[in-house]
Amino acid sequence: MARKSKDLIITKNPKSLFAESIRSIRTNLAFASLDKDVKIIINTSPEAGDGKSFITANLAIAYAQEGKKVLLIDADLRRGRQHEIFEVMNVTSGGYSNLMLNYRDGMSFEEYIFPTFDKNIDILPTGPTPPNPVELIGSRNNKRVIDALKRSYDLIIMDCAPVIGLSDALILATISDINLVTISSRKTKMESLERVKKIFDQNNLKIDGVIFNKAQMTGNSYYSYYYSGDYYGESKKSS
Repeated sequence: MARKSKDLIITKNPKSLFAESIRSIRTNLAFASLDKDVKIIINTSPEAGDGKSFITANLAIAYAQEGKKVLLIDADLRRGRQHEIFEVMNVTSGGYSNLMLNYRDGMSFEEYIFPTFDKNIDILPTGPTPPNPVELIGSRNNKRVIDALKRSYDLIIMDCAPVIGLSDALILATISDINLVTISSRKTKMESLERVKKIFDQNNLKIDGVIFNKAQMTGNSYYSYYYSGDYYGESKKSS
């Protein structure tokens, strides 16, 4: 069962330091968006391997545990793995890419979106990899898809492709309410995070928070820190 997935630590080990840190991220985001009606959260990373999909999956569960009806969209059309984490089918006739391509007003989402072991979480896997991910994500049809899905869910969380070298996440950041960037303490170089911030700034987009993944504790345990975009900006000025 997906609930036993090694990636879903917040379900497998809800009392762990990592699970608590994910719940803290959820709380911090709530405080940071008191005056916002938050419907869409995106999570990206500088490059592949920073743990964004792992963080996104656990964050989706944290919101579901709060009673929210959550849709997790795997928007990393090149290397998506949310279907593997939640152990659902990523059928060639369904998924996000096909939904964007085929969307019509009033259509059913049943063949594209799948339930998970958690009754409060549905997942929209990537579907087949399209030859033109950027064009598809930037299409008018995608905006119509997201508008329609927002009416059916309390919250949409999107696992986006990495920022460096790709434009997918930047396009989705223009329609999101909160933009998160996940970095890894064991991998991400500060230069890469600087580059991501510069790319966001050049596109007049804001990074609302940075999630510092795999912060080492004693032994083999690890957890995640969260920094608000404002904190990150202040720390940059003082460095």
